Amino acid sequence: MSPEAGAPPGSAVSSNGADPLRMPDGALVAQRDAPLGGQAVLEGVMMRGVSVWAVAVRRPDGEVEISSEPLVPWAKRHRIWRLPVIRGVVALGESLKIGFRALAISANAQMEEDEEGEREEIGGWIWGVTIALSLALAVGLFFVVPVGLTSLIKDQLGSSILFWLVEGILRTAIFIGYIVAISRLRDLRRVFEYHGAEHKTISCYEAEDELVPARAKLYSRLHPRCGTSFLLIVMVLAIFVFAPIGLPAWYWLLASRILGIPLIAGLSYEVIKWTGKNRRKRWVRAVMWPGLMLQNLTTREPDEEQLAVAIAALEKVLAEESPEQAAAGQQIEIVA
Repeated sequence: MSPEAGAPPGSAVSSNGADPLRMPDGALVAQRDAPLGGQAVLEGVMMRGVSVWAVAVRRPDGEVEISSEPLVPWAKRHRIWRLPVIRGVVALGESLKIGFRALAISANAQMEEDEEGEREEIGGWIWGVTIALSLALAVGLFFVVPVGLTSLIKDQLGSSILFWLVEGILRTAIFIGYIVAISRLRDLRRVFEYHGAEHKTISCYEAEDELVPARAKLYSRLHPRCGTSFLLIVMVLAIFVFAPIGLPAWYWLLASRILGIPLIAGLSYEVIKWTGKNRRKRWVRAVMWPGLMLQNLTTREPDEEQLAVAIAALEKVLAEESPEQAAAGQQIEIVA
C-alpha cells in the first residue's frame, strides 16, 4: 500500500492505511526504528551507526568539515554487555564517550587559523575537567539535591512513601526547570536547531526517503528515541527504584541515589528503545507525549544549511556501513 498523496516515500501510514504517522507537532515520523543515533554539537551534528560515527561541522569560513572514527560497540565484545538493563548502562557510557569526543572536534573546528594556517586546539586536560564537572553537576543537581532537600522535612513527612514521592516530584521539577532555563539561553539556540536537524535527518532515513534538505525538513524535529525523553524517563523511574529502600540514615540515602544511577539508566534505555520500536501504537504515543513536549524546548526548527550538515554526517556513516546489516543479530542500543 503506498502512502497518501504528498507523503514522503516510505513514510509511515496507520494500520488501516489512513494517515501517515505524525508527531505532536503535526510533522511526519517514520514507523520503523533504525540503529542510528546522533547529537548536536557546536555548529554541527554527530551521527553514529553501529561500527562508525561521524561528525560534520560548519567552520567559520562556511566550509563543512567532516571526520569519522571507527567504533567497536562494547556490546559486541562480550555477551554479558548485551543483557537487558546492562546493555543500557554500557550504551550510556559509550554514548557519553563519543559525545564528548564529537563536541571537542566541533569546538576545535571553530578555532581561527593563525597566519601559517595552523589551528590551535583545546587541550585534552581541559576536556577532562569539563567532563568531570559536567557529570558532577548532573549527579548533584538531579540526585543529591532532591534527596538532601527532602531530608530536611523527613520528620514532618513521617512516611517513606511520602518521602520518595516528594523527592521524585522535586527531582522531576528541578529537571524540567533546568530544561526550561537553558532553552531560554540565546547562545544555545543554534545548538537546538542542529538538534532538530539531527532528528529530522534520522527520521528521513528511517522513512527511506531521499536524504536531501528539501525532504528532511518535512519530518518532525521530535523523535521517540531522543535523549531528552530518555532523561525524563530517568527522573520518573527513579521514584519507583528508590521506593523499596525506605528511610535509612542520611548517608545510605545519599549513597543509594548515586549508586542507583546505573540501574535507573539501564531500565530507562529499555523503555526508550521499546517505545521507539512500538511508536505505531496509540497508547504508546500517549506515554511518549510528555518527553516529546520537552523536546519542543531542546529542539528548534533548522534551516536547510543546518539540515545539509546533518545529512553530510549521516552520509559519511552510510558510506562506511549499512546500519541494519551491521546491527543484525546484535542488541545494539542507540539513542537519537
